[in-house]
Amino acid sequence: VQLQASGGGLVHAGDSLRLSCAASGGAFSNYGLGWFRQAPEKAREFVAAISWSGRTTYYARSAKGRFTLSRDNAKNTVDLQMNSLKPEDTALYHCARHRAFRMIIAGPMVPGDMDIWGKGTQVTVSS
Repeated sequence: VQLQASGGGLVHAGDSLRLSCAASGGAFSNYGLGWFRQAPEKAREFVAAISWSGRTTYYARSAKGRFTLSRDNAKNTVDLQMNSLKPEDTALYHCARHRAFRMIIAGPMVPGDMDIWGKGTQVTVSS
């Protein structure tokens, strides 16, 4: 399976963006998906995760209350709605598939547990 993230752009603080992760070519609907981001000269950090069914989500503290994850397994897509964006949200955003089949989400995902990564999409928030 291949993942492709899209929807990034340059916005002002307080604006919204909707990122989308599209899967093609393989297993998608039975795996959890996570979004991660990496700002220049900073470590990659977890943003949000969604279970294979879409019924469970988990958000980093920085994203909680502002970002919302959803997925459509019929369309093989996972969307990250980002509202009230802040300059500190500026980063390259990646979606990734968790390696475990139908895992139960109980906390943040870690990069080492993700087996497939999509190319990132840049989000830049100006103050």
